[in-house]
Amino acid sequence: MKDVTQLTEGWSLRHEGALLPARVPGCVHTDLLAAQVIPDPFIGRNETEIAWVGRQGWSYVTELTHDSTHERTELVFDGLDTATGIVLAGDVLGTTRNMHRAHRFDVTGRTGRLEVRFDSAYEEADRVRTLTGNRPNVYPEPFQYIRKMACSFGWDWGPTVVTAGMWRPVRLEHWSTARLAEVRPLVTVDGATGRVELRLRAERTERGTGRPLTVRATVRGEEAETERQVSFTGDEAVLRLEVAAPRLWWPRGYGDQPLYELEVTLLDEEEGPLDAWRRRIGFRTVELDRSPDAHGTGCTFVVNGVRIFARGVNWIPGDVLPSRMTPERYRIRLLQAAEANVDLVRVWGGGIYEDDAFYDVCDELGLMVWQDFLFACAAYPEEQPLRGEVEAEARDNVVRLMAHASLVLWNGNNENLWGFRDWDWEGPLAGDSWGEGYYLGVLPRIVAELDPTRPYTAGSPWSGSWDHHPNDPRHGTHHSWEVWNRQDYAEYRASVPRFVAEFGWQAPPVLATLHRALPGEHLAPDSPGMLHHQKAEDGNGKLDRGIARHFPLPETDFDRWHYLAQVVQARAVAAGIEHWRANWPVCAGTVVWQLNDCWPVSSWAAIDGDGRLKPLYHELRRVYADRLLTLLPGEDGPVLAVDNQSGASWHAQVTLRRFDADGTVLARGVVEVEAAPRSVARSVLPAELLPAPGSSKEFLVADADGLRAVHFPVPDREFAYLPARYDIRLEAVPGEGTAVDVVVTARTLVRDLLLQPDRLGPAASADRGLLTLLPGEEARIRVSGCGDLDLDLEGIERVRAALFSVDPA
Repeated sequence: MKDVTQLTEGWSLRHEGALLPARVPGCVHTDLLAAQVIPDPFIGRNETEIAWVGRQGWSYVTELTHDSTHERTELVFDGLDTATGIVLAGDVLGTTRNMHRAHRFDVTGRTGRLEVRFDSAYEEADRVRTLTGNRPNVYPEPFQYIRKMACSFGWDWGPTVVTAGMWRPVRLEHWSTARLAEVRPLVTVDGATGRVELRLRAERTERGTGRPLTVRATVRGEEAETERQVSFTGDEAVLRLEVAAPRLWWPRGYGDQPLYELEVTLLDEEEGPLDAWRRRIGFRTVELDRSPDAHGTGCTFVVNGVRIFARGVNWIPGDVLPSRMTPERYRIRLLQAAEANVDLVRVWGGGIYEDDAFYDVCDELGLMVWQDFLFACAAYPEEQPLRGEVEAEARDNVVRLMAHASLVLWNGNNENLWGFRDWDWEGPLAGDSWGEGYYLGVLPRIVAELDPTRPYTAGSPWSGSWDHHPNDPRHGTHHSWEVWNRQDYAEYRASVPRFVAEFGWQAPPVLATLHRALPGEHLAPDSPGMLHHQKAEDGNGKLDRGIARHFPLPETDFDRWHYLAQVVQARAVAAGIEHWRANWPVCAGTVVWQLNDCWPVSSWAAIDGDGRLKPLYHELRRVYADRLLTLLPGEDGPVLAVDNQSGASWHAQVTLRRFDADGTVLARGVVEVEAAPRSVARSVLPAELLPAPGSSKEFLVADADGLRAVHFPVPDREFAYLPARYDIRLEAVPGEGTAVDVVVTARTLVRDLLLQPDRLGPAASADRGLLTLLPGEEARIRVSGCGDLDLDLEGIERVRAALFSVDPA
């Protein structure tokens, strides 16, 4: 049987003639940080202080020893970042130029000093650019000339930290006769039968050439086990398994996620088992319905025959130093996504193909994965040496990831088809290649060959063909960025795209994150550290304009500016999702930009770079819940939308109250609404319940089954709020350590009340975000991790200082 030796110990990094201890997997930056050679690039403006690291070459060295009785020993690198030369005992084993591939070298019988030399990514990119010529790019960095994580070179939410190193595991594989070189499980469902078609390829030693090989495959589930064995024809074999009545894998909220153990064993009739491969699989069908209809061209995920409104988030690399991502970190962040009622995660094309641990968790949680191929926001040359690398990279990763039930879509690129049409690329290109051949040729061919069980789309956004504008909201996927860039968030309601694959609104990170990242800085929106940790073009200007459309802009009060920026972010995203969900099934999904951050920064994320939850996170949990109550602005006043994405009918008895600003009830009524499963029911409201158009003193509240929607006819800055008054009491939570319930009782209308728990302690968290309370109402906010909080006057005053509302006291 094949033996494996992990090469994690004994590595050194050569720096200025000295050898520093190195960790593998890791990168130059993590090793220099551990040796205290460089400061933390996430703190202050240290990013600029460590820029030199990415502009020079580096070497990792170790002594390679092995004593194996197997016929062959191979040195396997699962990830080399990026342009390398591999030297063993003075001889060059090979070179690499792709971060996103695995590489394998024969070292049978060879030992000695092993050196992995990394060229500067900038030098490699310049070398390729000299061969291919210039191409347009939205950022002033050369990421399209090297197959490396594009956002290493910075993005409008990320720092420029250009890494190098062995970022994924390194090992020795010792084997004899033959090994499994490729295993491709095509998992489908045919009626009540689950089918697994295994396409296998073996690699043989010289002694193994011509020997009869067989392969045995076993599928084990909770109640069944199926096994079959076939012989190889040459180096290839096809083995088909049937599983009677398997339990189906469903997206979160639609059913369970049963996973079956699939084990493949390569056998020689004399030697017995030679190699083995194991994965978990799930039985389900997935389609992307792109049928034309009266509204344009649809874009609807269909899983096991059920049409789904996708409640999605965009995922960027969890750390700008991706070797630091662990299974535990993946699980924490993806659990947070699931707890926010997310059912789809889009892995964005400027990052990486994530570790299998990421997809394992998505399999378990029912999070559908939309996987971009790694092209983003640039024209990519299609000439060599890039073309061969792109094909090899795509093949590697399709084969590696296709076993995962959660993977539902391969997508060719991020915004490049749109960029060609709208970003003034055609003139500078003058007929040169720019990536279209990848997205419409190479990649769909590879997916059709290797993984025909899944849909492929050429890009996001993409209307399906050049017959329509690539970002036409009536056709296919749409990216909605005009609103954030130039308009008020109310403009999200101006159209009904078929599938909104990107949209979002910025806000600064949580205050405790800012204090950690900018130690000693007097915080202001335009303080030096704040501006350095704002990477978007005119980002603060857009934040200020977003606030000023609704509130008086705080000129000197940073705390209030910070709070209002977070309120506007949560409201903006909610406005879009509420509107688009209410237009299901014409609109079949929203994918918020973005779930996570890779460092402390003002960005579109719902969870900041230190892992703290912004108010947007809690708002996502509300607007992505199975049941959503919305008051949608209309020409003749608000319309009630009852959105039921659950599998059961919802009979909603909606209580409607029209209030005066002082809390007086001016009118009251009840509307009965029946929403079938996976449907939306709309109701026009009685005229007597509607606030007068343009009123600055009336508002409408809808309540049903613990859900609430509110409608104010005018922006907050024009509404006649009374100063907010509320009482606070604190209650210990039995059995929950130092957890405390903050109980707020409103004495006036209190709009968008927010407890910022980090003001009570850096590790504190709250279970609720923005709340609107009517006079006399009580809300309970559970705070954990704040340490010993006095439950009397001192603690109450600390809590009061951490509470904010739109209508300040």
